[in-house]
Amino acid sequence: MKYTIRILLFLLVAVFSTYGCKTKKELSISNLSMESVKRDVVILSADDMEGRETGTPGEKKAAGYIASRMEDIGLSPRGVHDGYYQSFERKIKSNPHATEPSPDDKTIIGLNVVGVIDNGAKYTAVIGAHYDHLGYGAEGSLHVGEPEIHNGADDNASGVAGMLRIAEELMKEEDEALNYLFIAFSGEEKGLWGSNYFSKNPTIDINEINYMINMDMIGRLNEEKQLAIYGTGTTPIWEKALLVDEGNAFRKKEEASGVGPSDHTSFYLENLPVLQFFTGQHADYHRPSDDAHLINYRGIIEITNYIMAVIDYTEGRGKLQFTKTKDESQETPDFKVTLGVIPDYLYDGRGMRIDGVKDNRPAFNANLKKGDVIIKMGALEIVDMMSYMKALGAHEKGQTIDITIIRDGKENTRKLTF
Repeated sequence: MKYTIRILLFLLVAVFSTYGCKTKKELSISNLSMESVKRDVVILSADDMEGRETGTPGEKKAAGYIASRMEDIGLSPRGVHDGYYQSFERKIKSNPHATEPSPDDKTIIGLNVVGVIDNGAKYTAVIGAHYDHLGYGAEGSLHVGEPEIHNGADDNASGVAGMLRIAEELMKEEDEALNYLFIAFSGEEKGLWGSNYFSKNPTIDINEINYMINMDMIGRLNEEKQLAIYGTGTTPIWEKALLVDEGNAFRKKEEASGVGPSDHTSFYLENLPVLQFFTGQHADYHRPSDDAHLINYRGIIEITNYIMAVIDYTEGRGKLQFTKTKDESQETPDFKVTLGVIPDYLYDGRGMRIDGVKDNRPAFNANLKKGDVIIKMGALEIVDMMSYMKALGAHEKGQTIDITIIRDGKENTRKLTF
């Protein structure tokens, strides 16, 4: 997985169209932006970062790189003690049921990296992305075999590179309508540790925060330009703001809920409008193969152009109204079984489309494949992701059911044992 030298050479030969003087509304795909985004992804996902797991030397090395980039861009530090870092700690019990401390308990210390463009405005927009990943895959990995470095190019060097690119562009603007706080979170993979800590211990007055935009896995924009956007119901203004697409004609899948498995949730729970941008899961998700040579760098530029157009739409509109959304996670049932598939979260048709199948799991054993659309499990119709999860909650380990799929436009039913 030594891609660093090869990809750094590619940085100098990418040729894309350029335009003249740019505002946020007139951003294009420039050589300089492409070069910068590629460099950030390649460096953050290199083997010497050792997967950037929270509390490890690799995480600290990545934090140092991000802090140096913020300084080079011209962001002022807004961590603690006049620096870019905000540290947090989590105590991990060796025995989760123990009531007394044990010598085997450990403390994990993580680092958020925080910089600001202070325009002297009344309100501040937070723009964030997590930079931590799975290290050697001891926890959360889908890899089978010996431990390997999980470089996390898409998850989430791509989001950090997008955040830094937005910071570079906004530094060029003369803007008095908003301040911009940029945060690279750690601990996301372990349960939103860094963003949760920041939301409870903000380094600015939380009442000054207008909204939060999160980028988590924006590195695999496909040919159809499918883009998932979460939190669209958290303020009325998003409906119109998201109509600005910079001419990219994204095929957008919008979800109203402000609750999801990424850092925007921590801000939504503080009654702040949020958005998260996401290009979908893939076969390399949480595996060692999530490497820099697979990233769609032009896609990151297009998405960040779009995000900046959304930001531009909010400027001068004062404090955005917060709207509480239906927390769909509360409807998700507890279930004892899984199919062993990666759902296609960007699919918006009837049923649940499979984006990947894990070896030697129920779906694999039933010969389900990537691209199959599940429309029925047992007696239960599957119309969307929620009905799929509810169907999982209705079955038990060892149970055999009929599962109906659509493959190549044809419907067929087969047996599946959990």
